[in-house]
Amino acid sequence: MRRHTLAALTLFLAGATGAMAQESSGTDDGEAVIRAHGIGVFDELKLPADFTHLPYVNPDAPKGGEIAQSIPNSTGFDNYNPFTFRGRAAALSSSVLESVLTGTADEVGAAYCLLCESLEYPESRDWVIFNLRPEARFSDGTPLTAHDVLFSYEQLRDKGLSSFRVVIAQQVASAEVLDDHRIRFTFTPDYPRRDVIQGVGSLPVFSRQDFEENDRDLEQPMTKPFIGSAPYVFDSADINRKVVYRRNPDYWGADLPINRGRYNFDRIRFEYFSDYDAAFEAFKAGEYTFRREVSSIIWATRYNFPALERGWVKQETLHDGNVASGQTWVLNLRRPNWQDIRVRQAIGLMFNFEWSNQALFYGLYDRVNSIWENSDLAASGPPSEAELALLEPVAEHLPEGVLTEDAVMAPVSGERQLDRRNLRAAAALLDEAGWTVGDDGVRRNGEGRRLTLEILNDSQTFDRVINPFVENLRALGVDARNTRVDNAEYENRKRSHNFDMIGDHLGQGEIPGAGLQQYFGSANVGDVFNPMGLANPAIDRLITHVEAADSREELTTAVHALDRALRGLHFWVPQWYNANHLVAYYDQYGRPDELPPYALGEMDFWWYDAEKAEALRAAGALR
Repeated sequence: MRRHTLAALTLFLAGATGAMAQESSGTDDGEAVIRAHGIGVFDELKLPADFTHLPYVNPDAPKGGEIAQSIPNSTGFDNYNPFTFRGRAAALSSSVLESVLTGTADEVGAAYCLLCESLEYPESRDWVIFNLRPEARFSDGTPLTAHDVLFSYEQLRDKGLSSFRVVIAQQVASAEVLDDHRIRFTFTPDYPRRDVIQGVGSLPVFSRQDFEENDRDLEQPMTKPFIGSAPYVFDSADINRKVVYRRNPDYWGADLPINRGRYNFDRIRFEYFSDYDAAFEAFKAGEYTFRREVSSIIWATRYNFPALERGWVKQETLHDGNVASGQTWVLNLRRPNWQDIRVRQAIGLMFNFEWSNQALFYGLYDRVNSIWENSDLAASGPPSEAELALLEPVAEHLPEGVLTEDAVMAPVSGERQLDRRNLRAAAALLDEAGWTVGDDGVRRNGEGRRLTLEILNDSQTFDRVINPFVENLRALGVDARNTRVDNAEYENRKRSHNFDMIGDHLGQGEIPGAGLQQYFGSANVGDVFNPMGLANPAIDRLITHVEAADSREELTTAVHALDRALRGLHFWVPQWYNANHLVAYYDQYGRPDELPPYALGEMDFWWYDAEKAEALRAAGALR
């Protein structure tokens, strides 16, 4: 099961050109209507309508046991509503909800029926009808009907996050219940059709009865977990310390081919910790059993504890075929200091990735250069003629060089922490921008205002990375500082845009669509998904080309153009990525020999090995 956010849902927006389908009828004007078990983007679906299970799962995987993971560097949670920024939602709060369509971990842009038996749409894709499964039920036993799907759409349209409301309003003209198990969405005239069917099909489905009986407000924190229809239901929680979900033995969809061999654990538990060190020590002690490692120093130097040496814990590096997360620092363009691109370029020159990778990261990482790093969608070299055709009409809103030079790459530094060549280049940029060094070594503009930069940080682990960056900035004359705050203050300041620079993740999907508006669109300059406050007419226009692309070639060209334009604006200081999953776990789990390219799937299609678990308990490996 994947982490769900409204941003993640909109990243999945991608419409259809191919499906293993049959033409079942026609519209009044003679247009063919396609009836299918799923929908693809640019390719035919891999799986036929009569598939028995996903190709990467073990269809006979046993059920039982528990998988327990950690959430480090956290101040905990106070509610169960992940669809509002008020409060802090518990991990996997949306995992109890399902959508009409669902994706797979080995296809890009494919969506198969989950809550629906089939979908119908005309060749124009002006509308879609979802034919829901009559057997679908919420965990309280009540039927899931088209009325619940309509209610959920209206809730997200009217009370969802502001940027998400904009996307829905642009795409959907109307939604209507045809009967208890059929719902029709009609799409806005002239809106690109590639995104819309999977867009509405990927919306989470709430129980209307649950909302009415519990007086829920989607804009407010919720002290009661949702009633959903998914394989797992809420079990228990210790506020700010742990949350537990259990597999529903009466799950309505357990026998569906799309679900066979999946959702194998009886319990999923998340433990909360104040920092990474505390979480790691708890793992060593067996307080939780599966760890995704994000700290290079821990991975390289501290996996030598007794449980590992005795073979109780396995340490593995598993390939990750996803687009990199786009981990980065972003500058807040809402603030005057960062309006000038030369200042932003100068800031970026002072982070020495090469030194950091060797001195701090044990050579484990590669540099992020693109929003679509680790994929063919990353722009490279100079723009092609096809890209120029998209860039030239908006050239007046783009920095010099975007149309004539190679795609911007992150600066390369030398072996010493302070790279003198980059220091000189950064100093020249700031001098040119009017920020000159005073007698005290600090840069000021013509009004005498100091050039200050506060890097907001909620992670003790990141201190060792940020502090050398700060030292380099101070050598440049920037009054820089690393301000460490707790998670709650960090989130509050991020949401209120009260920062100079914060860490974030800007990576996008393999088939980007309307979700780009949330991250980079002018209409969402006030949204938390657009942390830098980017508002640029060229970017807005290039996003529309990505949304409208109806072939893989057109999409690649449009994304390349958008990627090089975004990178050319220098609003970020890109960090690093590893094209592998770094995992460690107590040896009580089984998994398929070959993992799919787009998911580790430890909570999805791994399983509990009771015999191995009993051996660990007998040896005293687990509490």
